Amino acid sequence: MRKKIIAGNWKMNKTPVEAVEFVKENKSRFDCTNVEVVLCVPYVSLQAVQDELKGTNIKVGAQNMHYMDEGAYTAEISGAMLSDMKIPYVIIGHSERRERFSESDTTVNLKTLKAMEHSLIPIICVGESQRQRKEKRTEGVLRKQVTFALDELSPVQVADVVIAYEPIWAIGTGETATTQQAEEACAIIREQIRKDFGQEAASKVRILYGGSVTPANAAELFAMPNIDGGLVGGASVVPSFEKVIHF
Repeated sequence: MRKKIIAGNWKMNKTPVEAVEFVKENKSRFDCTNVEVVLCVPYVSLQAVQDELKGTNIKVGAQNMHYMDEGAYTAEISGAMLSDMKIPYVIIGHSERRERFSESDTTVNLKTLKAMEHSLIPIICVGESQRQRKEKRTEGVLRKQVTFALDELSPVQVADVVIAYEPIWAIGTGETATTQQAEEACAIIREQIRKDFGQEAASKVRILYGGSVTPANAAELFAMPNIDGGLVGGASVVPSFEKVIHF
């Protein structure tokens, strides 16, 4: 049985003071044992939030990382730095990074390999645009992104990663893929992993849905056999995130 993950992607929201106040006020309601809760907060708040969450089951994650350990990469953060801070999770290849900061399938793969090298659990984002869906290219896009992202990993490593299916057209738009659309996409992702890495890896890897997840649709989405939780954006920076966690 795959343990579900509810990961909150705070994006560029909350100052360090606001972040600590928020988790202090809500951590008792967010704390959970049957679901793995991860708060992916801005870099400047990682340590303070992690300190505030000591003694709870809530994990902390970063929203990005570089694929080099050190060097002349002004303003970047390395996997080595995150590992030294004991940060367990990192989001890689979010569509906003792909679209606005020139992330590519190649850099996503490099970051994934580096994350695994430093024992970080990558939450790898994949998803199609509205145009690609209309052109009936969803399956091809997802298979390509998954294959590229996981290239050079072993089946044992793949079993530990997390994949987040995020239809680009549903991120921050209020538009959500239907439960059936989300399930079909996650099934495609799992099938590609089975094809590339075998049945055992495919049965263990956790696949999340991300794209306007709210308390109203969480239970139906997370009940699907191939959806193992959610990568939640706007709904994760408000107290009602509790209702997503306790779906």
